[in-house]
Amino acid sequence: MASRLTPRERVERALRFEDVDHVPFTIYECMIPQCEAERIMRNEGLCIHQRSPSPYGSRSPGITSESQTFVEKGRARTRTVIHTPEGDLTEVREPAGFTSWHVEKLFKRPEDYRPLIAMINAQEYFNSPQAWLKKRDEMGGDAIMRGSIGYEPMQAIIHTYMGVETFAVEWAERRDEVLRLFDALVENRRRLYPVCAEGPCMYFNYGGNVSADVVGPDRFREYYVPHYEEFCEIMHAAGKLVGVHFDANTAALAEAIAETSLDYIEAFSPAPDTDMSVADARAAWPDKALWINYPSSLFLASNEAMEQAAIDMLREAAPGNGFLIGITEDMPADRWIDGCMTINRAVQEHGRLPIEHRRHPHAQEVRA
Repeated sequence: MASRLTPRERVERALRFEDVDHVPFTIYECMIPQCEAERIMRNEGLCIHQRSPSPYGSRSPGITSESQTFVEKGRARTRTVIHTPEGDLTEVREPAGFTSWHVEKLFKRPEDYRPLIAMINAQEYFNSPQAWLKKRDEMGGDAIMRGSIGYEPMQAIIHTYMGVETFAVEWAERRDEVLRLFDALVENRRRLYPVCAEGPCMYFNYGGNVSADVVGPDRFREYYVPHYEEFCEIMHAAGKLVGVHFDANTAALAEAIAETSLDYIEAFSPAPDTDMSVADARAAWPDKALWINYPSSLFLASNEAMEQAAIDMLREAAPGNGFLIGITEDMPADRWIDGCMTINRAVQEHGRLPIEHRRHPHAQEVRA
C-alpha cells in the first residue's frame, strides 16, 4: 500500500475490504460548496462522492414530453406532460435544493396503467461514457465515481409512480395491474444490466430509500432481493460492485439483506436516526462494506458531542476494514462547516486503525 493514498484510492480500497491508511470520509458532490473549509478537508483526504454524469444514456422512441415552469402559492413548480401511444401522463415537481418533491405523481387513476407501461416498455439504454470519462479525468484522485440504475422495480412503483397511499389502494384492489407494471419494470431494468457491466463505471447503486414499514420482510424477499441478485451476478462477472442506498430503518430487513450478494450498504444512517447502530450493522452484514451517512440529527449537537459520536462509530466498526463515513443527507446550513470539520478530524485522529488485509470475494483490480 502506498504511504499516501488518494481519496479515490482510499474509498475504492475500503469498498473492497483492502488495506487503507484510515477510514475514508466522503460527501455527495452537491452538498459541499467550494470554500476554505472544503479545501482544507479535501487536502486532508475528504473524497467527493460523485454521482453524475451517468455513464449510460437512454432513449424512448415514440415517446415525447413537454415541460412548463410556473409559480403556485409562491412556489416554483414544473409540470411535465408525457405523450405515449396509449395516452398522456402528467406529473408536477417542486425544486427542493439538490432534489425535488413530487406534487403530483405520474399515476393517478387506473387508466394510467397503459400509458405508464407503454412509456416503460419504450425505454432503451446505451453506453454513453464521454461525459462520465471527462468528469472522472477532471476529478482525478479527488472523487469516487459511482453510478446508479434507479429504483428497484417495486420501489419505483411505490416511490416514484404512485406514492404509498395510492400504492396501498392499488395493491388491494388491482394487484394484477400492479404486477403487470412491475413485470414491465423488471424487463426495463434487465435491458440496463449489461450496459452497466460493459461500461467504465465500477460501482453502482441499485435503488434504495426502502421503508421496512411499508414493504415488510416478506415482500422485500419476493420483490426486491431477486433483482439485487440478478444485477450482482452480471456485475460481479465484470469485476464490479453493487450497493443499495438503505437510509431508513432496516432492522426488519437486516436478515434478508444479509442473504444477498450486495457488496456494500450505502447511506446507512445509524442510531439515533434509525433502529440499528453501527455495531448492529457490522454484526448483521460482516461481508458487506458499510458506507454510512453520519446521522443528520447529530449536527444539532455540540462539536464535542459530534466528535465523540464519530469516535464511538469508529470503535463499533473496528477493526475498520470495509467501513466508510459519508454525508448523504441535508445538513443545517449554519452547522455543516463545523460539523464536517469535526467528523474529518475524528477520522484523521481516530480512524487510523490496524486493519487486516481481507480481499472482497467479488473484487478485481480497479481499472483506470
